[in-house]
Amino acid sequence: MAEKENEKKESEKSYQEQRFKLFVSSSPHIRDKDTTQNIMLTVILAVIPIAIYDIYLFGWFAARAFFWAISGALLTEALIQRLKKSPLTITDGSAILTGMLLAMCLPPRVPFWISFVGGVVAIGLGKQVYGGLGHNIFNPALVGRTFLLLSWAGHITKDYYEKFSVDTVTGASPLFIAKQYYLGEIKVDLTQFYQVHLFKNTYGSMGEVSVILILLGLVILLFRRIIDWTIPVSYVGTVFLLTIAAGRDPVFYTITGGLLFGAVFMATDYVTSPLTRRGKLIFGFGCGLFTFLMRIYSNSQEAVAYSILLMNALTPVIDNYTLPRKFGAVKQT
Repeated sequence: MAEKENEKKESEKSYQEQRFKLFVSSSPHIRDKDTTQNIMLTVILAVIPIAIYDIYLFGWFAARAFFWAISGALLTEALIQRLKKSPLTITDGSAILTGMLLAMCLPPRVPFWISFVGGVVAIGLGKQVYGGLGHNIFNPALVGRTFLLLSWAGHITKDYYEKFSVDTVTGASPLFIAKQYYLGEIKVDLTQFYQVHLFKNTYGSMGEVSVILILLGLVILLFRRIIDWTIPVSYVGTVFLLTIAAGRDPVFYTITGGLLFGAVFMATDYVTSPLTRRGKLIFGFGCGLFTFLMRIYSNSQEAVAYSILLMNALTPVIDNYTLPRKFGAVKQT
């Protein structure tokens, strides 16, 4: 009996010591159960309905674009990591997601080699040149898209669209039609684009096929807490309000031109967007402001891509002024 009592006392003593033992470790001190792979797979899940609908609408052409864009991204990531003799990370889902998002930034009938080159550039110049995931400055998929546009604009902007009711501008993008309308050069009812963009838009990139599916993806990401509302709402809200102030149709300018797709899946990228909520609000406002200005005052229809890339470049500056001061730090004068 004495031995059991001694063992019990020793056990209680050990428990008390463990309770008050101080553990010292490096940050982060608060950890989340979500891994990089889980996050990437959740975003992939959010874009899969759009990808399936693309294949339904465009058939083999869409499937081919996805296959070659993803292949280019995966092969480039594996090759560079092999050359650097670093661990292979193609199973974390980031390269697959980059390839999918890149394909959704392209029209469905681009030649297969365009999609493949885009995947190579997205990973090579948009990600690995900076050191890999977590070190890149710009959104990789948008780097690939912009490279393709600057290199082979004819393929990226070629008319793959359905003939609409404005014969004089058949094949033009809705934003170009709106610009001509507000300049008084043509007459057209812009509200006829509402239903098309909500359910079955075949005018632009594959990511723009349905506003409903984009919003479904947003709900998935918000529900899983992969993103928060700050960037999408501040981005789209800025464009909406500025468009009203300019005397133009805010609904039309919100649902067209890839704005919603960019705000939900591109601007919210963890690595290339600010860390704090205040920083995210500034980031979203900047994206919205530049998108509005480019749409109204420039001849480029790539306002969303250029605006996000521009704000990606400003993200370190935004973080510098919005991150909380370290405990005990003294402000330098």
